[in-house]
Amino acid sequence: SSPADVKGLIRTALKSDNPTIFINHTALMGIEGEVPDGEFDIPFGQADVKRQGTDVTAVALSRMVHRTLEAAEIVAAEGIDTEVVDPRTAAPLDGEGICASVAKTGRLVTVEEAIGPCSIGSEIAATVAEHAFGALKAPIVRLARAPVPVPFSPPLEDAITPSVEDIAAAIRKVVG
Repeated sequence: SSPADVKGLIRTALKSDNPTIFINHTALMGIEGEVPDGEFDIPFGQADVKRQGTDVTAVALSRMVHRTLEAAEIVAAEGIDTEVVDPRTAAPLDGEGICASVAKTGRLVTVEEAIGPCSIGSEIAATVAEHAFGALKAPIVRLARAPVPVPFSPPLEDAITPSVEDIAAAIRKVVG
C-alpha cells in the first residue's frame, strides 16, 4: 500500500528461494511516499499498523488501506478510534499481529476489493475467530466487492467496490 512497502517486500521476494507472486494495484502506481535509502527488507508475514486505535481494528489490503485510513479519520470525528492494520502479505499472513490488534480493540472489520467468499478477508476473519474469539465484543464485519464480474466501465467498477463511506458505515456498525 506504500512505496516503502513495495521496496521492502520486493527486496525480500528477490532474496527468497521460494516462488513468490507480487501483486501491485495499478491504482497505487501514482502514490508517492518516503522510501528508505539503502538496504530495506520487510519480512513476509509482518503486518504494519498504519494507524493506532482503541475501539475497532480495520484490516485492509492494497488500495483499501488508503480508503480505510480516510474512513478512520471520518469516524474519529464521531469519537470512534480505529486501528488500521495492513497485513502486506497474504501468505504468510500475520495472524498473530492481527489477533493482537483485535485483542486490544475487541472488534474487527475486514476491507478488501475481492469478493467475500474464499477471500483474504474470510481467512482473516477465520484466524481471529480461531485465535482471538474471546476478545471479540461484537461480530466480525467483512466488507468486500459485490459478487459480480468486474465491469469495464470505471463508474460501474466504483459502484461495486467498497467506498470510504461504505467503510465508515461498516466501522460504525461493528462499534454500534
